[in-house]
Amino acid sequence: MPDNRCSVLRLAGAFLSAAMLLATPALAEPTPVTVHVISQDAKFVGDSTGGAQVILRDAESGRILAEGVTKGGTGNTDRIMQSVGRSPLRATDDAAAFHAALDIVRPTLVELEVKGALGRPGSAVRVTAQRWMMPGVPVTAGDGWSIELPGLAVTPTARIEPGSLQIEAKIEPMCGCPLTPGGLWDAADYQVEASLWQADGQDRQVKLAFASAPGGFAGSLLRPPAGRYTLVLFARNTVTGSSGLGRIEIQIP
Repeated sequence: MPDNRCSVLRLAGAFLSAAMLLATPALAEPTPVTVHVISQDAKFVGDSTGGAQVILRDAESGRILAEGVTKGGTGNTDRIMQSVGRSPLRATDDAAAFHAALDIVRPTLVELEVKGALGRPGSAVRVTAQRWMMPGVPVTAGDGWSIELPGLAVTPTARIEPGSLQIEAKIEPMCGCPLTPGGLWDAADYQVEASLWQADGQDRQVKLAFASAPGGFAGSLLRPPAGRYTLVLFARNTVTGSSGLGRIEIQIP
């Protein structure tokens, strides 16, 4: 009888230990991730244009796992622009990146949201991507998690003259790389158009000509009647199709 009681007690203890083990929450395992944001047809988005905002979420719950801004330089020009082959390695140690360690306890579908360039808010765009991640398995090999930011940054300015509206625009890839005649980003490949808009639609438009390096375009419109207008600058790379827009409000007295 005593032996039976001991056996029962041992069995109960084993069940209790198993129950306690199952009740203990799983510990999160740090999972390193490196995010690189690269401008379409250009280099990495970093300090020169204010970086790109990065948010990493649990795609199923919406919980934010990490957030921050890419920091660093635009990277090695030759390594990026002359890269070939499947999934070429373009990032160097100085290339802009966001580093984080995610606390996940199970296989997790992670959503990456990127917005930029933060230093060019009038032209900033947002992109998202998803990938599965496992606890403790880093996403840092190669270029880490690399995502392309499409578009061009367009910074317009205007000056009201007695008979005209003088317009200037600075055009850049999202990384701030320079547009120059005959350069790697050839100014001849870009078309820039300025147009005036009111509530009832477009009022007038003009194509801007390249005026100065890097990326300066200029032109003029006949001065419109008094009123409030939105000046829209639309730029497009005719080779890659990359495009961007900038706009400012103008009051004609």
